[in-house]
Amino acid sequence: MRILHILNHTRRLNGNVHAAVDLACAQVRLGHQVYMASGGGDFDHLLQAHGITTLLVDHERKPSRLARSLIRLNGHIRKFEVDIVHAHMMTSAVLAFPICKLKGIPLVTTVHNEFEKSATLMGLGTRVIAVSDVVGRSMRRRGVAASKLKVVLNGTIGSSRMEGRSGEPKALKSPSVLFVGGLHPRKGLPDLFEAFDLVHEELPGAHLYIVGNGPHRDQYTELVASLKCAPAVTFAGSISDPYPYMLAADIFVLPSHADPAPLVLSEAREAGCAIVATAVDGIPQLLEHGEAGILVPPHDPSALAKMLIHLLKSPEQISAWKEKSQLRIEYLTIDRVARETMDVYRSAIPSGKMGV
Repeated sequence: MRILHILNHTRRLNGNVHAAVDLACAQVRLGHQVYMASGGGDFDHLLQAHGITTLLVDHERKPSRLARSLIRLNGHIRKFEVDIVHAHMMTSAVLAFPICKLKGIPLVTTVHNEFEKSATLMGLGTRVIAVSDVVGRSMRRRGVAASKLKVVLNGTIGSSRMEGRSGEPKALKSPSVLFVGGLHPRKGLPDLFEAFDLVHEELPGAHLYIVGNGPHRDQYTELVASLKCAPAVTFAGSISDPYPYMLAADIFVLPSHADPAPLVLSEAREAGCAIVATAVDGIPQLLEHGEAGILVPPHDPSALAKMLIHLLKSPEQISAWKEKSQLRIEYLTIDRVARETMDVYRSAIPSGKMGV
């Protein structure tokens, strides 16, 4: 099959981009011809190394530029005789929709961030992929017909992005608690800082590592500086591969307020982490509804602190939850994601028109 993925850019440290890159590379392994149209970015070299043709399509939201991008995208689709177009972001879906409609080519959209109002526009797709059951239910409430909606749960194990990564654990102060993600309000970091301040009162030897960056970094560092636990908190910044941190951490924590299907949980489970995360959106599904990781209420620093203290005082419990993280972990492979996505494509292509 000839598959064209389209997204705003291919820069690192963006979950939507990571998911699209992982999927495209896995589809090449399945024997398909894959193209990636975007504004370009860090992953273009990786995509090209895996046999994926990268195409430049500007996604800047200015009428004159979008008009040129529409013409360029139309040319790419015609030149490569694409069987399916897969849009991963709202601007991509809006650009691709009129071309696909005119040419009779199925448009598949993936809803990564259903909490955004613009996610409704992803319903333009012939088929709409939701990255978790919760996202699927949300899109149904927005009016997307069940007949064109399919849940394909995120997974990263076996990702081409991870090829050649280090298997050497990072040297961390122990006991250690690790967060990996963007420094955004929806990730619930102020809750984590308040919780860890309570942990620090009872266990002053514990250390918290924050891996990631974002627009609220200065605000968060100032907040931590005002707390008693400040000397025990390290802001590590953006790390291209946080896997060594995961291998070394005693506990991985994700205190999100909203998280449709965070890829980081698949990565943390692959690393064998003991995981504590909030019971919101797609997190319970990624943690086997509490069997592969501990779920705590969101917006509740005291409950989070209580659980962290319980685990940090019980190394045997940490070991037990590290083992539990491997429960049914084979379901989180990118190959499974690719196979299920190909099934969605086939359901969208009219009989007799499939280029396979």
